Amino acid sequence: MRYLRFGYVTGPLIGALWTFLIATTVSVAMSFATGDAYRPSITQSVIFGAPLGLAALYFRDMRVMMVLAVAVLAALLFVGLGPLLTDDVGAGAKAIAALLTGVGIGWPLVRFLHDTPLGALSRHAFEEAAIRFLSGSGYIFFTAIVIIPFYVMVMTSLKNQAELMVNPLDFSIDLSQGWDLFRSYTELIRDFDFGWYLWTSFYVSVLTVLITLLFSVPGAYAVARLRFQGRAAFSRSILLIYMVPMIVLALPIYIVFSMTGLRNTIIGIVLIYPVTTIPVALYMLQGYFRGLPAEVEEAGLMDGLNRLQVIWKITLPLSLPALASVALYVFMIAWNEFLLAFMLLDDPSKFTLTRGIASLNSSEIPRQHLMAGAVIATVPIMVMFLGLERFMTRGMTAGAVKG
Repeated sequence: MRYLRFGYVTGPLIGALWTFLIATTVSVAMSFATGDAYRPSITQSVIFGAPLGLAALYFRDMRVMMVLAVAVLAALLFVGLGPLLTDDVGAGAKAIAALLTGVGIGWPLVRFLHDTPLGALSRHAFEEAAIRFLSGSGYIFFTAIVIIPFYVMVMTSLKNQAELMVNPLDFSIDLSQGWDLFRSYTELIRDFDFGWYLWTSFYVSVLTVLITLLFSVPGAYAVARLRFQGRAAFSRSILLIYMVPMIVLALPIYIVFSMTGLRNTIIGIVLIYPVTTIPVALYMLQGYFRGLPAEVEEAGLMDGLNRLQVIWKITLPLSLPALASVALYVFMIAWNEFLLAFMLLDDPSKFTLTRGIASLNSSEIPRQHLMAGAVIATVPIMVMFLGLERFMTRGMTAGAVKG
């Protein structure tokens, strides 16, 4: 590794690797967006990226590097060279690809090699440049893992059957169609009762949250505050239920629900969902309750409040971040649950959203309707999570540290 600890070696190496990564990313993005053929070249990435990595050691200005990268890449791309190769692509698309690739290469390289000398590198300087490069690569990799499936899902839902038959791998869209792009969504609501599935999943998830909190709040408080025999063992064994896979419990649950008449009923779903969410809610809340100052509750008891009044008037208001995080987490579990709904529900009028989407997985139903159903199921919970993520993170972190 010592021969790498020279700027004139580290810079070109990072430049070549980063150029190939950006060329791959842009080629995938442009192929999905336009339907044209783009492909990265390893050889051209090394030939083009290594000098740019070396140039980043001389030009510390990001704007200079971006202009240089875009200019050189555009010139190479229009003559059929460079790290990004194209076939029968228009000049406008080539210009956009060159701009994206140049900006994606020039700006990060200056960031990666900032304060990196041209000669011998200290261990700290070498590791800092390597960590910056690996961090940038990780961001692109994990972003691609999240965005690409979602993009494919959305673009497929906006196509018609004829377009999918012509080229199922073309994920570009024709914006000239206007509102007709969303015909799959209107057909789902009109012909497949997806509005009813949405409502069913919503109120089932809300009821699951309420039942879970109703049982987990007093249970977690008892574990955190009260002294009773077996408290420590109970506290440590709360999550043991998650050691048993749900598929193992599927047959007993099916038999019991069939014998009691709860199968194919919403009441049965509302009863079984909290069984899967109460343990984790207990675990999260008891850790948070332990972190609350006991003196405040003792002062309430001395003022004449009973234990339930202390919980209602003192403990719960202080625990709102934890309650919000638990409620959001439980809601997401109930909203996305599939196995129990698939096993227990047969009547389409009682389907939850995930069960309704599974009913679309048929050769008789166009593929774009299945993708539209997946988008409908994903977007609401994604928006809710992004909007309330800070509460969930705060509550879970507080419970984990203070517990």
